Amino acid sequence: MEKREEEQQKRDDSRFNQTLKNVQGFLKGRSIPGKVLLTRRSDPPPYPISPTYQRSLSENDAGRNERFESPVEVEDHNSSKKHDNTYAGKLRSNSSAERSVKEVQNLKIGVRSSDSARVMKFNKVLSETTVILEKLRELAWNGVPHYMRPDVWRLLLGYAPPNSDRREAVLRRKRLEYLESVGQFYDLPDSERSDDEINMLRQIAVDCPRTVPDVSFFQQEQVQKSLERILYTWAIRHPASGYVQGINDLVTPFLVIFLSEYLDGGVDSWSMSDLSAEKVSDVEADCYWCLTKLLDGMQDHYTFAQPGIQRLVFKLKELVRRIDEPVSRHMEEHGLEFLQFAFRWYNCLLIREIPFNLINRLWDTYLAEGDALPDFLVYIYASFLLTWSDELKKLDFQEMVMFLQHLPTHNWSDQELEMVLSRAYMWHSMFNNSPNHLAS
Repeated sequence: MEKREEEQQKRDDSRFNQTLKNVQGFLKGRSIPGKVLLTRRSDPPPYPISPTYQRSLSENDAGRNERFESPVEVEDHNSSKKHDNTYAGKLRSNSSAERSVKEVQNLKIGVRSSDSARVMKFNKVLSETTVILEKLRELAWNGVPHYMRPDVWRLLLGYAPPNSDRREAVLRRKRLEYLESVGQFYDLPDSERSDDEINMLRQIAVDCPRTVPDVSFFQQEQVQKSLERILYTWAIRHPASGYVQGINDLVTPFLVIFLSEYLDGGVDSWSMSDLSAEKVSDVEADCYWCLTKLLDGMQDHYTFAQPGIQRLVFKLKELVRRIDEPVSRHMEEHGLEFLQFAFRWYNCLLIREIPFNLINRLWDTYLAEGDALPDFLVYIYASFLLTWSDELKKLDFQEMVMFLQHLPTHNWSDQELEMVLSRAYMWHSMFNNSPNHLAS
């Protein structure tokens, strides 16, 4: 009996190793089982592409339910318009690692958020008296239409209740609670603060002007004051961690999204002075509560010594070792530790690594993951790192450090981001069902 089980394990390991080779081939642009072809076509498709996406989304569900359709060939439809939002369909898989690669299908790049069919699906879900969060997460994973993001993000984070009859009253009460907290903790003379509180406020005041320095909007004094109020109030009410550098970055996507309900045009044309004090307070409150909900799911990322981040960095190292052993070995031989570059990725959730105009799309997926986000970050960051697999193997230690601190993402579009997310999803589907393969 034991001998039979041992032989079966060997066969499983053999199939799994073959799967790894296939994934590595995909990473290098080669085709993999399932007839996924990456070709280029200069003209956009005559109609929007919107592949079906199905997923089971209990808050702590480690697995995913997938549904496959007939095999397709994938085409990368370039668009001449820079503002078009392109989205790569997600790579689907079944429970076994072998099937997950053989049945990778429906990878399509097309205009997603502007797809009228998708907008109708969002409208249908959001118009229900009680929003079914599973359905909303399924839709949001692939991107949310921009003008819907404020409502969708509040719901995904659990800040706004799913029941529409209660929503307005709850938001009004939470916004009032934030306003009272600002009066209680922030609007005080330094004489009424402790030395630690004074030092924390000074650190926040130093960090706010450094937040997203390449976006002029964040250099406005009123914007920095809003960030300061949000961060200080949050830190005082969360003494286990207090303020940690990097949390200032996490407020920025929320601030942009909730301001978009009141301000038109591009972010660089916005002015906080156009808003009444009441609207500014409401925006700050929404940012505060959404930040709170986000960090509730990753509390040990910002407590003393940040053990949560250190744990995820170790998992990232193990995952990269399994997916791309040559890169892993090259980095190890040159003495490059993952903490030297990946710590900032986890601390700031990639906000400092990719263009700010792509952050909202990335955060659609973050928030759709719910409680599973910390573990899924490992797969996103492995996919992100291995985008430059070939380049890294040519660099020595110092060159790798410099390269990873200044990644060439400034010209990235939605297409590059979607490929990162697609690979991450595929690898999660494979390795999550084979956890022993990630054991060191």
